[in-house]
Amino acid sequence: MSVDTAEPSEFSPRQNAVLEQALRLLVDGGEKALTTSGVARAANCSKESLYKWFGDRDGLLSAMIAYQASKVRTFERNGERLTAASLHDHVVIFARDLLEVLAGDVSLALNRLAIGQSHRDGSKLGKLLLERGRRQIDRRAMALIDAGKRAGLLRFADADEAYHTLYGLVVSDLHVRMLLGEPGLKDTARQAERAVTAFLRLYGTEKVLAEMPALG
Repeated sequence: MSVDTAEPSEFSPRQNAVLEQALRLLVDGGEKALTTSGVARAANCSKESLYKWFGDRDGLLSAMIAYQASKVRTFERNGERLTAASLHDHVVIFARDLLEVLAGDVSLALNRLAIGQSHRDGSKLGKLLLERGRRQIDRRAMALIDAGKRAGLLRFADADEAYHTLYGLVVSDLHVRMLLGEPGLKDTARQAERAVTAFLRLYGTEKVLAEMPALG
């Protein structure tokens, strides 16, 4: 399986540690610091191992973005029976992780770099951020939304619309403001809880609404 299609869970703990070092190099030194020699030194591994695991520099970037996106957790336990309480908890975890990842130095550095490259012909970073970052998060979060509907806890005609409502409630314009230099939220937990409560009031079935005071 190529790095372009591999899921972050398919990388080993050692490979994930290398990706963490590569992300730190990018934050501290910008694009110029992200060389195979620099990553190999920072991660204490050989350049041969980097090429074997991730391929070329674009492959390394793709893996870094997918690894960063994997920090936003969603509903992934096969066979788990969702209840109103567990759905609430899963969506809150997603919302908190999303806020913390988007507000982190790594995501801000990646997005600023992609914006700076957007005028270049053949710039790939923006495309990688969409395909290996945002869309990976979207896909896993929509699986949670769909599971909630199948369990009779959520009701909606359009899953994409419901998900993007949730995303908007959680993120609002925070990420844009932070890219422009504003400080992040002081209390991501509170913002996550408020967003999820609003989402469940909009899309929750009677089962969920009946438990709202206890949930929120």
